[in-house]
Amino acid sequence: MRTAIEFDELVDYFRQTLSHFPDKRLGKNVRYGMEDAGLGAFAVFFMQSPSFLAHQKTMQSAKGHNNASSLFKIKTIPSDNHIRDLLDPVSPEAIFPVFDKIFDVLVEMQYIESFRFLDGQLLIPLDGTQYYSSKEIYCKQCSKCEHKNGEITYHHNVLTPVVVCPGRSQVISLPPEFIRPQDGHEKQDSETAAAKRWISGVGARYAELKTTLLGDDLYSRQPMCESVLKAGYHFIFVCKRDSHKGLYSDYIDSGLAMGEVQTQRRKGKIKDQLHYRFMNKVPLRDGKGALLVNWCEIKIINASGKVTYQNAFITDHEISASNVEEVVLAGRTRWKVENENNNTLKNGGYHLSHNFGHGKENLSSLLLAFNLLAFLFHTVLHFTDKRYRLLREHLGRRKTFFEHVRSLTEYLFFDSWTDLLNFMLKGQKIVFTFDSS
Repeated sequence: MRTAIEFDELVDYFRQTLSHFPDKRLGKNVRYGMEDAGLGAFAVFFMQSPSFLAHQKTMQSAKGHNNASSLFKIKTIPSDNHIRDLLDPVSPEAIFPVFDKIFDVLVEMQYIESFRFLDGQLLIPLDGTQYYSSKEIYCKQCSKCEHKNGEITYHHNVLTPVVVCPGRSQVISLPPEFIRPQDGHEKQDSETAAAKRWISGVGARYAELKTTLLGDDLYSRQPMCESVLKAGYHFIFVCKRDSHKGLYSDYIDSGLAMGEVQTQRRKGKIKDQLHYRFMNKVPLRDGKGALLVNWCEIKIINASGKVTYQNAFITDHEISASNVEEVVLAGRTRWKVENENNNTLKNGGYHLSHNFGHGKENLSSLLLAFNLLAFLFHTVLHFTDKRYRLLREHLGRRKTFFEHVRSLTEYLFFDSWTDLLNFMLKGQKIVFTFDSS
């Protein structure tokens, strides 16, 4: 069983996929290859440096070599305008095989097993996020919001599934699903419609791995739950009282027998009471044909008797006194798709909401997919590259690590990613001893 994956290997996976990108140009007399255009755009996100390519062009002119070539195997550095023009016709789905390949390698290396929870389940939260908005610039893939004053706001939203696990700060990015106009549909696309497409489309491969989908109250409707079950998934979705009035009035508040568990949690001198309630086989909605689901609730009460947190969930997992805490913890872990993924991408240096180029067809969506893939590359390196892990832990903040990388690669040439990490380790006086970890 393999125990590591090198940065060069990840780049090779990507280059192989880029070699199949459709090229709108006619003839063979072209200056830049599609691989160079794709890797050039990707390098900006991986290095978290919008000016990375410009610095490397300067280095090439001054020194005869550059880090874009040595690190990312870019033969000729394209201009930003060339990159945008060449990539605009390419659908973001064209790079999904790279996500699949990396996931398969993580399965082979058994890193995926370390994410299992709740009787060996993989947990995948579904959540949409907006990454572009403008009243002036738009493309054929934009959704639009028409305001009462006649103005129109154009925007891009995306569903960003990830594998999460309670107690782990890392998440594993999976192929996204874009919320965008659909052929043959007059209505605006929606997050739940996109989720259903993902579940039956690119996400179908994860169902056979014993997987539970997580989601907020938007997902806890019978059509969505039935779609999830039909695809072979389990689910744990938030279940709010206001949107499930019949369930609460007829069953939860009716005085019927209900399981209860009470525990304590201590953090330093602070001690909280955790109250759990659960009920199995209750109808999700009124009327005939209602889906039977299992319901549970958590209340966290501090020493003064104040409720500091309360939430409820529905699931197809049978709930008991022995597993209700795990079911609730799994359900609450859905926040990681926002905090550990979307917020990191927006505020942690990846500039998810920055307009690197909108294009007329697919550019905005394709660059978003590159950004997610760059985040996945860094996650994999954290798992499998001890040098990388030591530096990240030593430097602390993610932004600090990238500030060092940007500064070094702007002025110094490195033969490889490993050489760059070794230089940083030496500069920080971090002792590195190679082993299988």
